[in-house]
Amino acid sequence: MNLSSFIKNNKLKVMVKPNSKKNEIVGFNKEKKALIIAVKSPADKNKANLELIKFLSKQLKHKVRIKSGLTSKEKIISIV
Repeated sequence: MNLSSFIKNNKLKVMVKPNSKKNEIVGFNKEKKALIIAVKSPADKNKANLELIKFLSKQLKHKVRIKSGLTSKEKIISIV
């Protein structure tokens, strides 16, 4: 799946599924217009957020940060 087609204005909307078997992009939610990304880490003490940042940075080959949604499953990711 080509991530760059989902990026608009250097932003990417994602929905995170913590506690998964592996880090991967599992699909796209058409209603919310967001990528669904599974991460291995639990949604505890910011672990899933850090795992998501690491995964997306590696996939996009750019630094990323969470612009909004730190405590939510829905997040806006900013590509730096």
